[in-house]
Amino acid sequence: MKQKFEVTGMSCAACSASVERSVRKLNGVSDVNVSLLTNSMQVEYDPDATGPDAIISAVTGAGYGASCPAAAPRAQEGHEKAADKAVEEARRMKTRLIVSIIFWIPLMYIAMFHMLPAPAFMHAAFGGANGAVAFAFAQFLLLLPIIYVNRSYYVRGFRSLLKRAPNMDSLIALGSSAAVIYGAAAIFRIGYALGAGNTAAAAAYTGDVYFESAGTILTLITLGKFFEARSKGKTTQAITKLIDLTPKTATVVRGGAEVEIPAAEIVPGDIVAVRPGQSVPADGVIISGGAAVDESALTGESIPAEKNVGDTVSAATINRTGYFRFRAQKVGADTALSQIIRLVEDASSSKAPIARLADKISGIFVPIVMAVALAAAVVWLIAGATFSFALSAGIAVLVISCPCALGLATPVAIMVGTGKGASLGILIKSAESLETAHSVSTVVLDKTGTVTEGRPEVTDIVPAPGATADELLAAAAALESLSEHPLAQAIVRRADESGVKAQTAEDFKAIPGRGVTAKLGGVECLGGNLDYITESGADASNLKDAAKSFAESGKTPVFFSRGGKMLGVIAAADTIKPTSREAIERLHALGLDTVMLTGDNEVTARAVGTQLGIGRVVAGVMPQDKEHEIRMLQESGRKVAMIGDGINDAPALARADVGIAIGAGTDVAIESADIVLIRSDLRDAASAIELSRATMRNIRENLFWAFFYNLIGIPIAAGVFYPLLGWQLSPMLGAAAMSLSSVCVVSNALRLRFFKPRSAYHDISVSDQKQNAKGEKKTMKKTIMINGMMCEHCKAHVEQALGAIDGVSATVDLKGKRALVELSAPVSDEELRKAVTDAGYEVVSIS
Repeated sequence: MKQKFEVTGMSCAACSASVERSVRKLNGVSDVNVSLLTNSMQVEYDPDATGPDAIISAVTGAGYGASCPAAAPRAQEGHEKAADKAVEEARRMKTRLIVSIIFWIPLMYIAMFHMLPAPAFMHAAFGGANGAVAFAFAQFLLLLPIIYVNRSYYVRGFRSLLKRAPNMDSLIALGSSAAVIYGAAAIFRIGYALGAGNTAAAAAYTGDVYFESAGTILTLITLGKFFEARSKGKTTQAITKLIDLTPKTATVVRGGAEVEIPAAEIVPGDIVAVRPGQSVPADGVIISGGAAVDESALTGESIPAEKNVGDTVSAATINRTGYFRFRAQKVGADTALSQIIRLVEDASSSKAPIARLADKISGIFVPIVMAVALAAAVVWLIAGATFSFALSAGIAVLVISCPCALGLATPVAIMVGTGKGASLGILIKSAESLETAHSVSTVVLDKTGTVTEGRPEVTDIVPAPGATADELLAAAAALESLSEHPLAQAIVRRADESGVKAQTAEDFKAIPGRGVTAKLGGVECLGGNLDYITESGADASNLKDAAKSFAESGKTPVFFSRGGKMLGVIAAADTIKPTSREAIERLHALGLDTVMLTGDNEVTARAVGTQLGIGRVVAGVMPQDKEHEIRMLQESGRKVAMIGDGINDAPALARADVGIAIGAGTDVAIESADIVLIRSDLRDAASAIELSRATMRNIRENLFWAFFYNLIGIPIAAGVFYPLLGWQLSPMLGAAAMSLSSVCVVSNALRLRFFKPRSAYHDISVSDQKQNAKGEKKTMKKTIMINGMMCEHCKAHVEQALGAIDGVSATVDLKGKRALVELSAPVSDEELRKAVTDAGYEVVSIS
């Protein structure tokens, strides 16, 4: 049987892996899935061999909390509860970090005051033999609160050791404990020396106090854990936002009258009425009326689908035009939207946590270090050394093996990498996603809104014989100006951009699924599909070949007639973004395969795929199909990144090893994804993968430096070279070597701040740099992302403002909300920003 458990206390991938290992060891357990995202665990087990109590005990034994949900709450309440827990966990980590820093700062100051500018009273209170006890004991008291708030490291670390499964917590617990124990011993030795009147020895023993090392370890490790917890807390809101798409109320027919009731009370068989602008509250079949229904919430397609009697409608879709009634068939948890929610949950839970390289190494490293420390002490005792010397050798081994650098190797590189990503417009929401992206081998892309603009635009205007393009466009804009259909809006936008003036339409009427009709200057005009126009008596034979060509290219043709004579045909399509081709080429240059998934028809999808050079195209897919395609790729051994922008992409984004959302996409897609491209530029997806690869190289280098000092220092600390060369590493020098390894790790990680993608998109090209070095005249190109531009007037205003600067030539892309600038003279970003801002618009970025 399968059972779900709530798990508390997890803060990283190592935590979830530890819980999973502990439960898997139980007899009768066949499968365990631990979700760090929802703080939950699903266990499949044989009830005759084990039970919930044994499973909870296994989790508790690993140092975490577990419980069975008391009752199955409503979906929204359950997910809000999960989100609250994630926020609470981040708050607890923040509290731990703040307390640690508050006590760590004075601890470090007292420990190092003799090397820093310090007032006289510090030297009087803590200096020399007279202040030796105060010097050591004050540090001990300041360390106690840091140990207390971070006690979970010791609980989990030592429990893992007892279960013979050491992890990072074990290293933290061992290293800091060694420093504390040695420091505590030093306090007793100081007291004994002072009691014996040996002030010189008392002063010397102050060099054996390493409380600041323990405090530093705990504080820095907690800093990394806090950032992980904060990132995790933001992702649990995605499912709640999915649920919120369903309307709270619905209009049903009861006793022949329309009554408004809570949507949760709809039952199968109810007749539900839906007016323009309302959301559909359940899945069902239309029994009367018709409308254009926006299904982008489920399919991602921008053009509403015409729905008539007998057609199915789904919950969370929106009635754009018309009025209809439908018979509810699936309600509540059975709707298509609820299935998407479940897919997001399942995909999130089944995503295997990344096994950190440091944790794998620590499983071997910790037992070896313990054995070496014990062996060093025993061997020196057998060799006749004093107990103090032998104990010093053993503790020195543990101190130099302290995991400060090992603990920093991954989080510091990730923190710098994510910060660099943000400066490039790439929001990386978790350490796991940054780590995983480097191993991606296949990139799956949604079409609408990802590689295309996400809304239809006019692509072709073909007037009939005897008509002109302006005449056709003016009549079409007049007809469509009263329609809410996206194709109509595209035609009206094109007329505005072209400066074509449209007449006022009279007696407007929309015929669902066919077209529109109205009178222009007293003459009847029609616009719509071919059948609708030809039935009116207009001869469209001269336009059929053009219309067929448009359809084969994935475009939608709209025919127009006036007074029974053809005016022409206008084609519209969801146009490809200007940067998509370059983005696909960059992904291919990185050695990645590309796949496009779309709910659109086969013809349109193939046309887009061919233009972009995408390796494989899969058309006509629903959300669950997208998730299934991702899963099939993973089962074939591929590491998959999914790039999307719509609610329909949420299950696939969650299922993928790395989910990448377009910044202009829906909130649900952004929340479901691991990486968000803030500038909505697909080229940034390639930059994100490049950044991940650079970060992983940096992490491996950091791990080398973290162990380099151990490999050299441990033999010296153990006294291997003492008989021949007199080399013996004291705990103090061991701590110094440990600190030096941390400095190397942090310094190496900071190199990531200078990371630059290989594309000229983010920087000047090499040839430009060479020209500049020779003093030759060059043209620099920059892209300015701008908010606030709404029309052709705005476009002209921005071009004029930028063109007024000497050496600047600007072209504004209204659809892309950006200005493409060529600089023939040095012009600072601030000058460009000021020109646009003074013109009344907002500069988002300059690259």
